[in-house]
Amino acid sequence: HMPEKKLSLLCQENPYPAVTMHKVQKPTEGCHLRLHQKPFPRLDEGTVQWIIDQATAKLQTAPPAVKAEKKCMVPSGPPIAAIMERNGNALANSARRLEVVRNCISYVFENKMLEAKKLFPAVLRAMKGRAARHCLTQELNLHVQQNRAVLDHQQFDFIIRMMNCCLQDCTAMDEHGIAAALLPLVTAFCRKLSPGITQFAYSCVQEHV
Repeated sequence: HMPEKKLSLLCQENPYPAVTMHKVQKPTEGCHLRLHQKPFPRLDEGTVQWIIDQATAKLQTAPPAVKAEKKCMVPSGPPIAAIMERNGNALANSARRLEVVRNCISYVFENKMLEAKKLFPAVLRAMKGRAARHCLTQELNLHVQQNRAVLDHQQFDFIIRMMNCCLQDCTAMDEHGIAAALLPLVTAFCRKLSPGITQFAYSCVQEHV
């Protein structure tokens, strides 16, 4: 009787290696109300201790698991000069984009509309970057300080399109930065529609979130 118990317990503790998952059926409703349930069998303390001792002995005699060291060559990667050159090119491209934004705004305020129109597509593309959006707010602020906030119709159209594009590409992170910097500007730039009637920039950009 004792060997059968040991065998049964061993099979429970050491199942067939291929069995990785055990499907346990969900008990049916009301099963706890049934009276014919068998009580859980009392475990034999000596048998349990014997199983534990067997497992402990097996662990002590087992050789330590050592992962075989696999040597391989690591590729050297690009030289430092190439990385520096790539970073330098990125900085140069960023500087060129900011210069395009500054030049376009200067052309608008100097009424050189043909030159401004040529640069305008590049300015709108540059607005995808936060640095260019920040540059726009700085440049426009300089012109407000120089009392150049009253614009003609063409100038007003260019500035509004820049502001709209800038706000379009703003993210939630820009809410207290770029968008906040534009707030005083949209209440400063304006155009005269007729004697006594002035349109301010905010009326054209106020739909942005």
